[in-house]
Amino acid sequence: MPLDPIDLGLFASRLNALCDEMGAVLRNAAFSPNIRDRLDFSCAVFDGQGGLCAQAAHIPVHLGSMAYAMADVVAALDWSPGDMVVLNDPYLGGTHLPDVTLIAPLYAAAAARGRSDQDGAPIAFLVNRAHHADIGASSPGSMPLARTLAEEGLILPPTHLIRGGVLQTEFLEGILGATRNPGDARGDFFAQIGANRAGLARLGTLVDGMGAAAYRGALDDLNDYGERLARAALAVLPPGLYRYEDWMDDDGQGTRDIPIQVAMTVSAGGVHLDFSGTAPQVPGNINCPLSVAAAAVLYCFRCLMPPQTPACAGTFRPIALTAPVGCLLNARRPAAVAAGNVETSTRVVDVVLGALAQAVPERIPAASHGSMNNLAMGSTDPAAPWDYYETIGGGMGAGPAGGGWSGVQTHMTNTLNTPIEVLESRYPLRVTRYALRRGSGGAGQRPGGDGLIREIAFLAPAQVTLLTERRRHAPWGSGGGADGAAGVNRLNGRDLPGKVTLTVAAGDRLRLETPGGGGWGAEDDCAAEERVQLRPIRGLSEK
Repeated sequence: MPLDPIDLGLFASRLNALCDEMGAVLRNAAFSPNIRDRLDFSCAVFDGQGGLCAQAAHIPVHLGSMAYAMADVVAALDWSPGDMVVLNDPYLGGTHLPDVTLIAPLYAAAAARGRSDQDGAPIAFLVNRAHHADIGASSPGSMPLARTLAEEGLILPPTHLIRGGVLQTEFLEGILGATRNPGDARGDFFAQIGANRAGLARLGTLVDGMGAAAYRGALDDLNDYGERLARAALAVLPPGLYRYEDWMDDDGQGTRDIPIQVAMTVSAGGVHLDFSGTAPQVPGNINCPLSVAAAAVLYCFRCLMPPQTPACAGTFRPIALTAPVGCLLNARRPAAVAAGNVETSTRVVDVVLGALAQAVPERIPAASHGSMNNLAMGSTDPAAPWDYYETIGGGMGAGPAGGGWSGVQTHMTNTLNTPIEVLESRYPLRVTRYALRRGSGGAGQRPGGDGLIREIAFLAPAQVTLLTERRRHAPWGSGGGADGAAGVNRLNGRDLPGKVTLTVAAGDRLRLETPGGGGWGAEDDCAAEERVQLRPIRGLSEK
């Protein structure tokens, strides 16, 4: 018998709450600022076949890619009670190598510790994914300007880290030995293990209390409910074919102005996005596996749905995508992908929003800053090793309902910044300026948000890698609004490329000025009804 609306709401809330608890455990137990302070992690629950059941409000690029790839991971492995599997291989369920995923199965008769002697298939999987600032790449921060996946660090195909409740110590020590700071890395791995154990305990209690059959029935109800809400939200899109194109600045290896194209078909059956026409994979590391592109697509459509829409597999049933094998968004091994996860995913959002702006211009904002403005750095001196990685916010695009926010993360990430006190106490760095980049948001009836200025002085020699976008192609305005300002990178006042690795000396100053968001609406006095009919530049529609 289907759950009534109140019981279904309570069931969904309990699943969401246990994901939140997993995240709290992971944050509080982690050693590295990247996980503990920036919150670069995500937690979710999947069913026994790898279908998404619930997730916390963590990192969209983590969770969407897990939802797309998890079924293949589940089907490929032999599971037993007490197991935990680790992976980071982007071509086998990961995103990029620094994002390390731990997966734990739950069996129907699980006790509070998540252990069971019951035979049969798992009823659920508890998953967390966390960004490790050091995963064994040759350059500090493990975000190098690479040409192959092997250059980006240690590759972990799905492998048992814990087998039947027994930690595979030799395997773990091999991972830790590839890092510059094994102590911090060990602490982060055990924090991830602890987060999954917390999830096993909470979900085990829920399943044992309901019974396995009732739990599976409730998931069916949840997925059906999610699908109904999704189809109702998509029904506002006028049927037709909508195309859009945008560009990546470069790949860091000499290839510039790299197109991403989408043809979005809206019909009564749902939405299909075809990325044919997107550039082939490139020598640099802005390639991405299809799961990362899928994460960006799912995110865009999730934003059109009402807040109570559950983050479950049923919600995404009406949405499909294709991309040619070997293109930028569906790269072949061994293409490098470190920046594909952080930069290309963000441009996919801009492209999908550009197409949606033609269908429902009254609901879609202008482009946001369009880059995670990645900064990776550290010491290559084995006597004083350190690694650090951060993403830096920018300007949000303005929309029909209001102007863009300033100095924020947008779209595919929602990490925090590392507090200056933490940064300066742990590393030989000093933050000399951290401010809004006034006037960088695009003008319009509703102006785009301003980017940020972040300037760091080095107190010791270091190696630095920048992976940034929107330095050549500015974030577009919409509905007659102006583009946001492009970003700028400088070392000691000298302009730097958007993607670069360099060695700095004590006393050098690195300054990042991040892009502003696009403006929305013309600044003249024309009626609002006329303004929303204006189309984003570079877009065209076919109905």
